[in-house]
Amino acid sequence: MAPAQKKSKSAAIAALIAALIIVIVVLGYALTRWSTIEKTRKLKNPVPATPTALAEGKQIYQQHCQRCHGPKGDGHGEKAPSLSVAPGDFTDATKMRRQADGELYWQITYGRLPMPAFKDKVDENGRWELVDYIRTFAVTRSHVKPAAVSKNSAPSTK
Repeated sequence: MAPAQKKSKSAAIAALIAALIIVIVVLGYALTRWSTIEKTRKLKNPVPATPTALAEGKQIYQQHCQRCHGPKGDGHGEKAPSLSVAPGDFTDATKMRRQADGELYWQITYGRLPMPAFKDKVDENGRWELVDYIRTFAVTRSHVKPAAVSKNSAPSTK
């Protein structure tokens, strides 16, 4: 191989390594930014999940979230197939229990591509109402307490 070809090959390898390092750093930053900072877990939701707050949260959801996350909150909105990352599934009760209100609030506030940040689109109170409303998608039958059985009632023979 000629010296010019060796230099060209070395430069190409160096450029590829530099590009790879840049991609790793950017990806690491993006993942770190989205992953929970301990402070976000400690944020307390100042908005109780009252019927009024849930109704407000539903309106915000329908306006800003439904096209991607779907009307059922399952991540199957009309825009979901065209996104580079699948929208979150708010119906996954196990996943939703693991996420603190502060984490959800932070994710809504700052976003991550393809999800936009809502800091400048929805006020602070509205973002907390959205957290309350999003939590309603994970309510399942397992959260409903069975009817109380009287001490005097006999077991069914059916």
